Amino acid sequence: MTVFAADSGRSAETGPALQWSLDPCVTHVNHGSFGAVPVAVQQEQARLRQLMEANPVRWFASLAERIGEARVDMAGLLGVEAAHSAFVLNASAGASAVFNSLLGARPIDVMVTNHGYGAISMGAGRLARRTGGRAVTVDIPLGATADEALDILTDAVTRHRPTLLVIDQITSATARAFPVDRICAMAREHGVISLVDGAHAPGMIAEPVCREADYWVGNLHKFACAPRGAAVLVARGDGQELDPVIDSWGAHQPFPERFDHTGTLDTTAWLTAPFAWRHIEETVGWDAARKQTAELLDEGTEIVAEALGRVMDDPVPDVGQPVGALRLLRLPGGLGADHAAADGLRVPFSDQVRIACAFANFEGRGYLRLSAHLYNSIRDYQHLATAGVPLLSQWADSSRRVSPTPPPTRA
Repeated sequence: MTVFAADSGRSAETGPALQWSLDPCVTHVNHGSFGAVPVAVQQEQARLRQLMEANPVRWFASLAERIGEARVDMAGLLGVEAAHSAFVLNASAGASAVFNSLLGARPIDVMVTNHGYGAISMGAGRLARRTGGRAVTVDIPLGATADEALDILTDAVTRHRPTLLVIDQITSATARAFPVDRICAMAREHGVISLVDGAHAPGMIAEPVCREADYWVGNLHKFACAPRGAAVLVARGDGQELDPVIDSWGAHQPFPERFDHTGTLDTTAWLTAPFAWRHIEETVGWDAARKQTAELLDEGTEIVAEALGRVMDDPVPDVGQPVGALRLLRLPGGLGADHAAADGLRVPFSDQVRIACAFANFEGRGYLRLSAHLYNSIRDYQHLATAGVPLLSQWADSSRRVSPTPPPTRA
C-alpha cells in the first residue's frame, strides 16, 4: 500500500498527519464520485473485519447491537436524533426505502428536477409507473438563483400538486446547491411529501441534514470519508412507514431498530463511519477542512479555466449557487453531449493522462466537474491544465471532424 500524508496544517505535537493510500502516479480531482478513505479509517475497518472473520457466529449474533450503537453515535455527530435516523447502504437505497413506503392502492404523482441524480430520479419515475401516477420533471436553469429556483418549484407544485417532491441538496451533475429548507417548507404548505437527496452534503456543509425535509438521505463515503456502503436516512416523523430494502429478522422491530438488522451483509462501513468523521476532526478539523478545500478549488478552477479559455469561449458557467468543494467547467466542442458520452470520457482520459476526473452532462452540454479534498494541492490543477486540457481540446477537434466518441481505452 502506498501511503502519503496530506498537509493538515498541524504540527507533530498537535496531532497525526492525515494519510491516504491513493496512487501517487494519478492526479485525483474527483473526490465527489466515490470518495477516498484515509489509511487510519481503512485500518479500523480491517480491524472490524478481522473480528467478523475470527468468529462469524459471535459477530452476527451481536451485530444489531453494534449497529445501533454506531447509529446513535453517527446521529449525534450529524446533529439529529437517533430515533429518526437509520443506516443505509447509499443515498439510492435510502430513497428506495422512501419510495417503497409509498407503494399502495393510490396513484403517486412524483416531481423531480432536471438536475436530479439519475438513479434516484429513475426510482421516482418507477414509483409513479407502478402506482399509476404521473412523473413530472421541472426544468430549472443552470444559473437560477435560490429565489428563482424556489419560485419555479412553487409554481410547479401549485400547478401539478404532486404527492412527492424529490430535490437535490447539492447536485451531482451541475455542482450547485438548492435552498432545500425553503423548498421543503413550501412543499409542506401544499401538502406535498419531500425527499431531499443530500448525497454530497455530509462533510461538505456544516449542517448537512435538512430539517424541513420529510425524508433526507446523505452519503458518508464521499466528503465524510467513511468506507463505501455507508449512508444515513433521516425521517422528520417517526419513520414507522419505512422498511429496509432487504428484510431481515428485525422486520418486526420499530423504526429505526429494524434497519439495524442486516442479515449477513458486511456492515463494517457503518460501524467505521463515526471513526472516519472523528478522524478528520482530530487531524485537521471540519471547519478548517471545508475552508481549505473550497479555497484550493477556487484557485484550481481559475487555473483550469484559464487553460480552457485558450481553446474555447466562456469556460466557467454560472451555476446560481456554487457550494463547497465542487466546481463546474464547460467542455470544449461537442464533448459529453449526452450522459453516455460524458461518462465515456472518464476511463480513456484517465488512461492517457493519469488524471481521475468527473465528466457530466446537462441539457445537451458536456461539463468537467472538479471536486477536492484534503489530499489535493494546487499542483493537481496545474497538471490538469497542462496535460488534461490539451487532450480535451484534441478530442474536441477530432469530434468536429469525425464523431463525438473519444479514443478507445488502451489495453
